[in-house]
Amino acid sequence: MRPHSFFLAAFLASTALAGCAQTTNPESLAQNDPYEPTNRKIFEFNQALDKHVARPVAVFYNHAVPEPFRQGAHNVLANMDKPVTFANDVLQGSPSRALQTFARTLTNTTLGIGGVMDVATWMGIPDHDEDFGQTLGVWGVGEGPYFVAPALGPAPPRDLAGRVVDYGFDPFTYIRFDGYKTLGYTRAGLGVLDLRARNVDTLDQIERTSVDYYATQRSLYRQYRNSEIHNGKPDTENLPDL
Repeated sequence: MRPHSFFLAAFLASTALAGCAQTTNPESLAQNDPYEPTNRKIFEFNQALDKHVARPVAVFYNHAVPEPFRQGAHNVLANMDKPVTFANDVLQGSPSRALQTFARTLTNTTLGIGGVMDVATWMGIPDHDEDFGQTLGVWGVGEGPYFVAPALGPAPPRDLAGRVVDYGFDPFTYIRFDGYKTLGYTRAGLGVLDLRARNVDTLDQIERTSVDYYATQRSLYRQYRNSEIHNGKPDTENLPDL
């Protein structure tokens, strides 16, 4: 979410977190989810929003728009996010990955016609994503209590703060031209649509096979974020004490 409305969403989420009723359920506390009762209510709201709005639109998008056009839109969105990845590569002390990001951005912006075509991948330049929440994790900052924000989904304090900082890293936050607001809102909306459309079948499968969909999403989110922080490598610092 790139427009200024993101700051309002982040503020409301943090305010909600401060006012949440805590639980004494040992299982919830063991999962670092002290606000589980409130989180589940917000999760139910998000699921209703997804069921009645996001998923139907995503399914229609997948059926109505040819795959090459959807892939091109995805490529443009990914290319627009690369300055944020580059900034976090640098902050994480990863010059080789920063160079890869710079090379991908330059190649896809020029030869790829603004990022529509992923020429960099064809040339063998690896792709990856980084955000400031991951950067904080790399430098040892903990996730904080698990929290689900309205419309945003999982938003623990570390990752929520990271989203705000990434907004500042994004050059499109500062570039001004005719129609820049329209571009910002279009980018935000298309980004949500693209993400949901690319995961329709996956999320349907997870929901069908989950006994507790909330707990499953909580676990998968943490596994995904932990993998991203360690760049796909096994976490050898938080192994159980046997």
